[in-house]
Amino acid sequence: MLVNFDSLPETARIWIYQCNRSFTDIELEEIAHKLTLFLKDWTAHGADLQAGFEIKYKRFIVIALDQQINAATGCSIDASVKFIQELEAIYKVDLMDKMNVSYKQGDYVAYKSLIDFKKMAKDKAVSKNTIVFNNLVNSKAEYLEFWEVPASESWHSRFV
Repeated sequence: MLVNFDSLPETARIWIYQCNRSFTDIELEEIAHKLTLFLKDWTAHGADLQAGFEIKYKRFIVIALDQQINAATGCSIDASVKFIQELEAIYKVDLMDKMNVSYKQGDYVAYKSLIDFKKMAKDKAVSKNTIVFNNLVNSKAEYLEFWEVPASESWHSRFV
């Protein structure tokens, strides 16, 4: 069951998929429509899942699920992964690779491989104050508080 992302509790489980490029405006409309259709019918063992989404910076797909109502199961998580993989194929993008880093350069969101990010840190091209996106957050509360943070406050701190 699709609900407004903002209406979900702070305990809602979060999945963040970062794209290796920005989506176009047309792609954003199509993806929002596809997400709407998927989440309206997303279930766990036949029980509706109360979920919402948002797309941030034309690059991050964020899905939230209120597990207090019905929790995700292996099958429902598999279905969401399959859905994301279908988006990857349709739009020829990478959404599943967790070994890449997104960070802010002014108003621009940059995307680098972890190896390149480490090299940039060594070369002082990024610092502990560089705003990074911690896609490992698990709840909506963590997402709101700790997703977009200085590198020094994230797992990225080991590199800067």
